[in-house]
Amino acid sequence: MKNNKFGYPDLHDHIESLKVRGLLQVIDRPIDKDSELHPLVRWQFVGGMDEEERRAFLFTNIVNAKGRRYEFPVLVGGLAANREIYSVGMGCAVGDIQDKWDKAINNPIKPKFVQQPECQEVIHQGAQLQGAGKGLDMLSIPISTPGFDSAPTLTATNVVTKDPVSGVQNMGTYRCALKSSDRLVVRMATRVGGAGGYLHYQAWKAAGHKVMPCAIVLGCPPLVAFMGPQKLPVGVDELDVAGGLAGVPIEIAKAISVDLTVPAQSEIVIEGFIDLEFLEPEAPFGESHGHVALEEFNLPMTISAITHRKKPVIPSYISQVAPSESSVIKRVAYEPLFLHHLRTTLSIKGVKRVSLHEPLTGLLRVTMITLDRNVPKTEVWRALYGAAFFKGDCGKICIAINDDIDPDNADALLWAMAYRMNPIKDVQTLEHRGQGHGPKRETDGEEDSTLLMDATMKGDMPPLALPTQEYMERSKAIWEELGLPKLRPQAPWFGYSLGDWLPAWDASAKRAASGDYLENGKISKRQQRNDVKAESKFRPE
Repeated sequence: MKNNKFGYPDLHDHIESLKVRGLLQVIDRPIDKDSELHPLVRWQFVGGMDEEERRAFLFTNIVNAKGRRYEFPVLVGGLAANREIYSVGMGCAVGDIQDKWDKAINNPIKPKFVQQPECQEVIHQGAQLQGAGKGLDMLSIPISTPGFDSAPTLTATNVVTKDPVSGVQNMGTYRCALKSSDRLVVRMATRVGGAGGYLHYQAWKAAGHKVMPCAIVLGCPPLVAFMGPQKLPVGVDELDVAGGLAGVPIEIAKAISVDLTVPAQSEIVIEGFIDLEFLEPEAPFGESHGHVALEEFNLPMTISAITHRKKPVIPSYISQVAPSESSVIKRVAYEPLFLHHLRTTLSIKGVKRVSLHEPLTGLLRVTMITLDRNVPKTEVWRALYGAAFFKGDCGKICIAINDDIDPDNADALLWAMAYRMNPIKDVQTLEHRGQGHGPKRETDGEEDSTLLMDATMKGDMPPLALPTQEYMERSKAIWEELGLPKLRPQAPWFGYSLGDWLPAWDASAKRAASGDYLENGKISKRQQRNDVKAESKFRPE
């Protein structure tokens, strides 16, 4: 990815990199932001396309149902329509994401202040925020779930607040519904272990203040934008970790109307004050848990300024029913945290991978832990417990598997559960789990529970009964030579040893595949016996 004078890519650089890699679809025809834009992108998530076929969409000709045209382009899927797009934003290969996050968290770099930041090239204040086509109403913010949502909603946000005592800032991704040209309503999670911004809201209110300063950033440099969904520990400044990702300090600037700092290369910054006395109904809105969030009282914010670059691009996450951009970005962000927790914090060295299920469980309630085959039973269960309770809203169902099982293949998971799990011994249920984010919330007082399953192999087994990789690859070449329909291999697509297999059997299989089965017959004839029952085991030396 291109690095400019800042030492890290901004959103414009990122868009250019996506274009060069063939990962960007530019839509120049008129698109209604309120009824067509998100549904168009949605098709690549529900239309039977493989993840690697998904693209980022850049809309350059945006209108609404009344024929009004909007100046600013909108980018959807630009940060995480698939893992490759996310890796472009991270500036590394998909396989190196885990290591890069680990290094950044362990080696944060403080940001540095700059004067005349790009995000303040154009400033709107006072009367410029009032009336139709001004303030928030000038922004081409899409409706995410047409037919259910009640307002255009900011989704790809980095919402900046700070602790009134320590001054430490938090940057979270919260939805913000537009209400007027100078007012919106922010929804910050109130659940246990929820939003850092809401903890700030409570602290400002407890200190007797009437309002809380807030800055909503749209279009951060990707390395900064990834901080919002990452869910770092409370008290950790996300900009420090972003600097660790970049390897250089992130440039920041003072907001012009609130006492907060914002990333200097942001596309748009919406500044204002959250009311600490009144709440306002917000939603319905199609949420990342896959259901429509119904109306609730949330935090109204009066806008004091909007600043932006001269030619900004507005990012918008496509969320709602998983898979989606929202679920991909959470999955890629959380998996390294889970793996680090199990392997490093809990020192379970046999853990090889943690996979958080995405389709239709976008809040990552199903967790697969891949372990070495020879891990002791006690370590398998330590890993299951560790994953179940690492985060309050993840790990409701945890399944331990071995590395021959593809955690993204439901058939393979069911196979492991059917043949490698004894329910009476390998399943545990635990009570006292919170509901987390969703239609049934822990704030209603209703508890959930946890299901743990050990679907690992308990000993050596015969090979999987498919032709070995050599012969499957040979026949695949013939398939393609014949021009037969495109193949989409689903693991397992070839047979492999599961421990109970001998070199002598390898040799006999090789002879059989080479047309020399008669030689195997000569060998087996020499092993004839008259002192055993039919189906007695035989193992050649």
